[in-house]
Amino acid sequence: MTFRISPLWWPFLGITSPVIIPLLMTKNKRYKKNRARAIELNNNRMSQAKPLDLPELDFLELTVLVEEKTEQGFVGDAGVSYLFRTDQGSMLFDVGFGPERPALAHNATKLNIKPDQIDSLTISHLHPDHMGGLKAMRSKSVALPKELGIPEGRPCFLPDRAEAKGFKCELIDKPQLLTGGIATTGPLARSLFFLGLTEEQALIANLKGKGLIIFTGCGHPTIELIVEMVKHLSKEPVYIIGGGLHFPVTGGRGNRVGIQLQTLIGTGKPVWQKITDEDLNNTINALNKFNPDKVFLSGHDSCDPSLERMKNELKAKTEVLKAGKTYRFES
Repeated sequence: MTFRISPLWWPFLGITSPVIIPLLMTKNKRYKKNRARAIELNNNRMSQAKPLDLPELDFLELTVLVEEKTEQGFVGDAGVSYLFRTDQGSMLFDVGFGPERPALAHNATKLNIKPDQIDSLTISHLHPDHMGGLKAMRSKSVALPKELGIPEGRPCFLPDRAEAKGFKCELIDKPQLLTGGIATTGPLARSLFFLGLTEEQALIANLKGKGLIIFTGCGHPTIELIVEMVKHLSKEPVYIIGGGLHFPVTGGRGNRVGIQLQTLIGTGKPVWQKITDEDLNNTINALNKFNPDKVFLSGHDSCDPSLERMKNELKAKTEVLKAGKTYRFES
């Protein structure tokens, strides 16, 4: 049996329970309030969403800079950074743990990624595995390793208030076109027990003759809600769904000192409730109803058994993303 918190911690938790229990009760009160607020925000955003004039792209190319799984010779990490290139430009989507860990700097250098190859930076949400580490999250300031060397003055599209040194920051509050012919869903909210109200944006692109490509960071708002928003923005069929879906059913990534943080802080449930196979069943059924041709799964926030279940049970051709690999989709 796998414990979310190692039994070695249990004596300490017992001793400190007079402090922990009131703290959890306070957190739960805030969690419930944020859950109601997230529903209200998302309903308003859906009702106000209007179709986007998405350009038809001749191709979209994805180079994975940071992921849990890797090609040989690349460094893996429980974070995300994707470089998108199209016939209309380029975009870096998330920066993993940035300078706090070696994956982004090592992999970008190995792939010979140059600053002039990147037109903009988009951050899916303000969590450490997407915006550059714990220090970046605490200071609400996106952090990149110096090796990436992105030129100053490029736009950085953010779903919530934060800074990004050297970039021209733009707070995204609704669906809109960004760079490279790629659009954002705008922020969608989710109440997370320890992390509060989390705003996350996903990316949308329209591949000529094929349909929509949707990519998430963690998918905290749920892929069901993200696709619902996308359907308000375009009548094109869904061709590809990719990125994180956050299903650490049997365990999380990047565990420290006997605590499986991903199973505790990012599931959208109270801390005493686990994400389950039944939750995964519901998402698998929803993805099959969306009927994409291809699904590209992130391993950074889903356990291997969840990845295997999706590979086996999804109707779409399904692959797990690997750092160091480039995927090209053409019209």
